Amino acid sequence: MTSASESARAWQRMLSGRRLDLLDPSPLDVEISDIALGLARVARWNGQTLGSHAFSVAEHSLLVEDLVGRIDPAIDRRWRLAALLHDAPEYVIGDMISPFKAVLGEGYKGVEGRIQAAVHLRFGLPAALPASVKKTIKRADIASAFLEATQLAGFTHAEATKYFGRPGRIGGEKLDALFTLEAHPVAKAEALFLERFARLSE
Repeated sequence: MTSASESARAWQRMLSGRRLDLLDPSPLDVEISDIALGLARVARWNGQTLGSHAFSVAEHSLLVEDLVGRIDPAIDRRWRLAALLHDAPEYVIGDMISPFKAVLGEGYKGVEGRIQAAVHLRFGLPAALPASVKKTIKRADIASAFLEATQLAGFTHAEATKYFGRPGRIGGEKLDALFTLEAHPVAKAEALFLERFARLSE
């Protein structure tokens, strides 16, 4: 006789037909079509953003990848691919706001890390990124959060600076001058993500 914990389902079935085990994810069960669809349907800021459509994690990922290229124009293309996929685990586990991640602690980080490693291996990236690359992606991620907070989520610049820090100039330009954010319908966000993935993985 099995206990409830032993029989509980720990895998997610994808529309591609793949089943991704959250406890032991295999790179063979990772498909870019599933990632693109999932991220295009996951809302940033729990959906609390301006506009007719949610600003999705797919759109956030595109923004972060763009920012990485502006921060370091000479960066290798595979690291730009890593930037595009930096939030890929959220196609399975959703976008948890930072305060809730802190509440969940190491358990959440462990699941997220295992899925991220599987995604990286599936697309020819190292399971763990070099520290310098992680630092660049993190800087772009924070700059993206600042932009989203001030342009879409109702934060004042003072509030955003308090929580995310002052982003500074990116490629010699003020961040606000580089982007005017607008959320797109799911199908367009998905298509843009897939298009960029195809370019970076050529």
